[in-house]
Amino acid sequence: MPRFAANLTRLFTEMPMDERFDAAARAGFTGVEILFPYDIPADHLSRLALAAGLEIVLINTPPPNWSGGPRGFAAIPGQEQRFRDNFDRTLRFAQVLHARQIHIMSGAADGPEARATFTKNLAWAVKRAPHASLNIKVINRDYMPGYFLSDFDLAAEIIAEIGAPNLGLQFDTYHAQVLSGDALGLWRKHAGIIRHIQIAGFPGRHEPIDGAFNFTAFFAELDQSGYRGWVSGEYDPEHLTENGLGWLPRG
Repeated sequence: MPRFAANLTRLFTEMPMDERFDAAARAGFTGVEILFPYDIPADHLSRLALAAGLEIVLINTPPPNWSGGPRGFAAIPGQEQRFRDNFDRTLRFAQVLHARQIHIMSGAADGPEARATFTKNLAWAVKRAPHASLNIKVINRDYMPGYFLSDFDLAAEIIAEIGAPNLGLQFDTYHAQVLSGDALGLWRKHAGIIRHIQIAGFPGRHEPIDGAFNFTAFFAELDQSGYRGWVSGEYDPEHLTENGLGWLPRG
C-alpha cells in the first residue's frame, strides 16, 4: 500500500492544531501535510510531528496572507521579487520542518506573459533549492477562479521545458476528475512526472470513497506501478474526521 498522509489544514479541524498530530497518528497516518504553516513557529510544529512519530511531507508557498489573499504569485507578471521573497521564507520553514516537498502555487493569471513568468520563476526556484522536491499542481477554475495552472498538458509541457530533476507534478484526484471525468486516465498519462498525490471524493470533495472514482482500484494501481511518493487525504470531512476514515487502508 502507498504511504498515507493527513492534510492537517483540512482534517481534524474539530481540534486545535497542536492536537491534530497525535490524532492523525492514532488514526493510522504516517505523514502529514500542512498547506500554510506560517502562523505557527516551525520548530514547534516540528516537535509536535516528532513526538507523534510523523513526517511532515509537504507545505505550500507562498506565505502567509492566505485569507482573502492571492493564491500564489509564480505566474503573475511584475510579482517576481515577491515570489522570490516568499519562496525563500518557505525554504526556511521547510528546512526546520524537514519537509522536502514544496508546492509552488501559480496564482491567478492568463496568457503568454503569465506562462513565461511562471516558467522563469520555476527555473529560478529549481536552482535555488536543488535539495527540495518542487511541485506544481493543476487546479480547476471553478474551484479557484482565474488560477493559471488549470491544464494537465500545460503542466507537463512546462515541467519538460524546464527539465529539472527536482520539479514534478502534484496530482489531485478531485481536480483531475472535475477537469477530465477520468482521473485514472490522467494519472496513467502523467504518472512519470507525478511526485505527490492528494485525494478527495467527487463531486463533493469529501471522504475519498469509491463512487465516481474508484479509489480502491487506484491504490492497487499505485502499488503495481511502483509509485513511492505519498498519498495525502486533502478533503473536507462531512462530519468528525475520525468517523469518516473507513477509506484508509490498515496494516
